[in-house]
Formats: sequence, C-alpha cells, structure tokens
Amino acid sequence: HEWASRFGVTFRNFALLLLLLLLSSCSLPPTLPLPPGGAGEANPELRTNAAALEKWQDMRFGMFVHWGPVALKGTEIGWSRGREIPFNTYDSLYMQFNPVNFDANEWISIAKEAGMKYFVITSKHHDGFSIFHSDYTEYDIANTPIKRDLMKEMQLACEDQGIMFSTYYSVLDWYHPHYTTRYRNEPRPIEDSNMDIYKQFLFDQVGELITKYNTNLIWFDGQWEASWTHEMGMELYQYCRDLNDDLIINNRVDKGFKGMAGMTDSIAKYAGDYGTPEQRIGGFNNTYPWESCITICKQWAWKPDDQLKSVQECIHTLIKTIGGDGNLLLNVGPMPDGRIEERQVEVLREIGAWVKTNEAGIYGSRGGPYMPTEELACTYNGKNLYLFVMGDSREIVVPALEGVKIRKARLIGDSHRDDS
Repeated sequence: HEWASRFGVTFRNFALLLLLLLLSSCSLPPTLPLPPGGAGEANPELRTNAAALEKWQDMRFGMFVHWGPVALKGTEIGWSRGREIPFNTYDSLYMQFNPVNFDANEWISIAKEAGMKYFVITSKHHDGFSIFHSDYTEYDIANTPIKRDLMKEMQLACEDQGIMFSTYYSVLDWYHPHYTTRYRNEPRPIEDSNMDIYKQFLFDQVGELITKYNTNLIWFDGQWEASWTHEMGMELYQYCRDLNDDLIINNRVDKGFKGMAGMTDSIAKYAGDYGTPEQRIGGFNNTYPWESCITICKQWAWKPDDQLKSVQECIHTLIKTIGGDGNLLLNVGPMPDGRIEERQVEVLREIGAWVKTNEAGIYGSRGGPYMPTEELACTYNGKNLYLFVMGDSREIVVPALEGVKIRKARLIGDSHRDDS
C-alpha cells in the first residue's frame, strides 16, 4: 500500500519540488466545518464570521511590520524600553522620528512581489506610541517631525494594490498613566491609575482602527498581564464585531492564549478567531485556524546587521506552515528612514519568485492529508494534491490514500516532463 514515483532528477534544497496529483476519485478530507471560535462564553451565539475567516485562510501568506521611533536606536520595540534604553530617552524618541524615505506604495509592492496577500502593521505596541493620527493621544505620529498619517498611507496603498490591510494593537500600554501594571522598574506611578479610564482609551483607539482605517483584521497582543481580564477580552471582541461583523480577530484579545505555542486552551470559553504560534511553526491543526508569526531576522524591529534568515529557511517555513494548515505572517523591521532594508527585500523577492511558480499549492489550499515533516509537506485543493519535497532525495515514497486512484503526477513548473 505504497505509491512510489522515481523522477530521475536531483532536487536542490531551495528549489523545492512540487507535485500535482490528479485524482480520479477522492477520499481526501473535505474542507472541515469552521471551528467554534467567536466571542467566548459571554456571548456564545456570536461565532467567527465564516466567510471572512475562509477568505483570510485562503491567503496563506502575509507581511508583519514592527516599526516605530525605536528604529532610531536599533533595539527591540517595546521591550528595550528601560532595558537597553532609559525610559525617558525611549519615550522622547518620537520627537526625532522623521522617516523621510517612507513610501507606502513601495512597502506594499514589496509585500505583493513576495507573494503576500495581507499586511499587518503595529499601530500601537507595548511602548504606547501610535503610528497613526489618533484623537485620543498626543503620543502619536502626528506629533513627530514627519507629521503625516503614515498608517493611512499604508491603508490606501493596500487597497490600491489588492492587499488586505490589517493592524496590530497591544492591549497593554507601559506609557499610559492609567494602565495599572508597571513594567519592571519603570518610574511611572500607578497608585492613582484607573483601568476603567485606560479601557475607554483602548476602546476608543480600536474604534479608530475599524472606522477610520478600515482594518480587516486586528492582531491583538499584550493580554498576559494581570490588568487585562477575561471579561475585558470578551467585551472587546464583541465591540469590534459590533463595529464590523466581517472583522477577523486573533486569540490574544482574551486570556485563552497559552505560551508561545499560541493556541487557545478552551475555544468555547475564550474569545478569538484563530491561534497565534510565535517564532515557531504550529503543529498540524485543521480544526482551529492558526497563523505562525516569525521574523525574517532575529529581532522584530530593525537592528543593524541583524542575523537574516536565508531564502531556503523562509521557503521551508512557509511550506511546513501551510502543510500544517496554517498561515504564515513573516515579519520585517523597516529602518528609521522609512525604507525596508535592501537585503531583506532581496530575500522577499526570491521567496516571491518561488511562490509565483508554486502558487497553485499555496493559495486556497488546505493542509494534509500527509502530515508535514522535515522532508515533505502536503496541501490539497479539490482533487489536486500537492507534495512539497525538501531535500535531495531522488525517490519519493508516500503511503497510499484509501479509495484514491492516482491519475497523473507532474512537476509544477516543468512543462517538459509528465510522469504517469
């Protein structure tokens, strides 16, 4: 009960093999019912928007961008505040932030050329700086030397180029006077902090993301601290969906996210539409949607001479992720002048060239039926089964699929070879 195919070619590690099997009868698993994600136990009737979630899953590959005034120092966004950079120095960086070479159309063109279908920008990270024009704070891009609403420019560029615009937003805020958890030894007094006041500020800003910037997805973060409660998470999810029922919301809106593995431990109890493994490829899961967020370098924000992942590693990461039925959100950190580092762009372009050749097995596909390994991953779409082979093996052996007859196998991108 094995099917073996010898192709008589040597496979380069990064020029990965993709096979298309045309199946005359198909017992591959159908697209499964959408998982019971949604608003959590407070409102069990509000389920994940099925059409919006399926559209997002079909995209499979997106660009994550961590960027802000901290790029001036080349340290990590949020986390280096009070660690590598004194608090007052960090909090004053916005007064020098003047990314005169920023071009939203160029950023989105780079994402599109890489084969990415959606875009997520850090609208506000843990440091509290808003990279958009907000009516509810002066600690925003409007009060920097650049003054322009750079996030609005990103939104419009996405809409113009057919990329889904999305936003990251941290529910914690180590800058806001009324956020009630102090980070490390920061001097911010919290004795008179009022979480109700901060929560209203947060809801107001999230409302701006939805109504002023038409975000299609909100990637929440910062939910682990004690100031943020399960009840607040469910309330925020409900608020977002009330403003836009088509909105997709990750599981970090609530307290169900457990560790960097990123999955929710009780989907019925906690709010959220999908899991978020961080800096790792999620395990195979076709019952609860997930997305791995992984950096193209080591650091989320830009760092001079940071260690850059190879094209091969990035492509293998994408393959293993979609083979596990997940999405990949690959992060870049732009420089302080507003440009994406050229060496990162070069990697993205090479990824995009590979994606363009193999897109039939990526977009709109689902992971399985074969589980991903270090050597092989598999996706399917209808009666087409795609095998991604990583490595130099000249022979591919996979178990037979019960009730499936293999009609034809061929190399994607090889118009001269047709093996039966």
